[in-house]
Amino acid sequence: MKQPILLETPPNWTADERPMMPGSPATPYHRPPVRLAYALVGVLVGITGGLGNALISANLPQIQGHLGLTPVEGAWLPAAYVMTNVTSNLILFKARQQFGIRAFAELGIFAYVLLTLLHLFADDYATALLLRAVSGFAAAPMSALGLYYILQAFPKARMGSGLCIALALSQLAVPLAWLISPSLLDIGDWHGLYVFELGMALCSMAAMVVLKLPPGLRIKVFEPLDVLTFLLLTPAVALIGAVLAQGRVQWWPDHPWMAFALAAAFLLILIAGFMEHYRENPLIQTRWLGAAATLRFALGALGIRLLLSEQTYAATGLLRTLGMGPDQFRPLYAVIMAGTAIGAVAAAVLFGPKRLVPLIILSMILILAGSVMDQDATNLTRPHDLFLSQFLISCAAGMFMGPLVILGVMPALAKGADYIVTFVVLFAVSQSLGGLLGPAIFGTFQQYRQHEYSAQMTANVDPTDPVVAQRLRLQAQVYAPVITDPVRRNAQGTALLSQSATREANVRAYNDVVVLNTLIALAFLSWTLVRTVILSRNAKPATGAIATAKGAV
Repeated sequence: MKQPILLETPPNWTADERPMMPGSPATPYHRPPVRLAYALVGVLVGITGGLGNALISANLPQIQGHLGLTPVEGAWLPAAYVMTNVTSNLILFKARQQFGIRAFAELGIFAYVLLTLLHLFADDYATALLLRAVSGFAAAPMSALGLYYILQAFPKARMGSGLCIALALSQLAVPLAWLISPSLLDIGDWHGLYVFELGMALCSMAAMVVLKLPPGLRIKVFEPLDVLTFLLLTPAVALIGAVLAQGRVQWWPDHPWMAFALAAAFLLILIAGFMEHYRENPLIQTRWLGAAATLRFALGALGIRLLLSEQTYAATGLLRTLGMGPDQFRPLYAVIMAGTAIGAVAAAVLFGPKRLVPLIILSMILILAGSVMDQDATNLTRPHDLFLSQFLISCAAGMFMGPLVILGVMPALAKGADYIVTFVVLFAVSQSLGGLLGPAIFGTFQQYRQHEYSAQMTANVDPTDPVVAQRLRLQAQVYAPVITDPVRRNAQGTALLSQSATREANVRAYNDVVVLNTLIALAFLSWTLVRTVILSRNAKPATGAIATAKGAV
């Protein structure tokens, strides 16, 4: 590797003040009031960055209705955001290194404000879809800026604790969106969502202008082939994201374009990987990416994100099936928000080199416990019945992120700053595509099980059975005050019974999804425990050999 070329002479930093890597801000000493100010700005910026997509996901049915979209068309709106957001760090990370963190912050927040403003004028599907795709790229700097502001609030010795808090901020955006959405929709329909997001973005811009990040190192990093790699990997990941988002909506076997999309994505990844493998200064470190330890980290990160999809898909989907609306969801998401915050604070307080793996194991145990508690839902289940289980799962969501990132980033830092881009992209892919993979797998499984249960229930409904006949009469009596024709009344009663059967089939199918999630959680927990035992056994002989060598000397 060539030595980096400095683009400006760095200040005379002390060891504590020097940035951890080019592209990140310096870490000078701040007085307590200034640290508090950085923390508040970090919370504002971090939540703002994740709130835009969270508001769209939480209110997708209302937006679909306003724009007159089908479920297939509506599913493209959040998918377009993820498709561009995942690989944005391929370019943005190097942009911070070459142009400096302050210029990056100012341009990033300006672009985000501009895109949010343009959403106010999106009254047709094509414009909304284009803006969601561009917003995925524009929102990526916000997450990094929120993280850097939070880290300024912590001394360098407690950076790990600050990381736990910073990474949880984007997760708070989802429950916050569910809490505030009903009020915003009452005030200004779906445009009220964008007005609120614009207000948050403008507040973030004002705060970042008043309180700037300390400058960092600027080095020359961009090469022409970086753009080619970006142009190859971005559509590849976007195609995978499109298939995961649309698979269960359009149904996998019915649309050959999904197979062609996956084949094209695989080909683009192969071309980009081959090119990066033989570059002198690669953007993606393919040799490190293919190492066993890196693959295990990627599998673990993807697995935990998959497990957490039970909260967003199964719990929310079950309650929607039972007729719950946005207002009924608010208490549940208040509990989820509190659990995420408590989990992040607990991880920050308990953070330490020897506690990283135990914190991740504890997160898996909490997910497992929450899943076990949700397996016996009925048509009488209401949001308050899920408070404890979803609190445990949200605690796990807030707890695991910081330790997981530290476990992954430390080997990358040991290799050199050039490996950080690879780690950042790997982690972003695992979390973003994992967030799409969970609903894709669970949704497909749920639909299969729902059809099976519906077939079983329908097969056992015999109109000549006295019990069934009595139920049909009771169902028909519901329409007696408004329908006088007995034939039509009986037909409506039969349709109502069919709806009840479909509802029960859905409830049972969602229970099966939770059981599947429990089994996956148990498998990942067992795998993590086995790996921990293996690593501890391997560490003991190494420690003994070092002690023997020291004694011999």
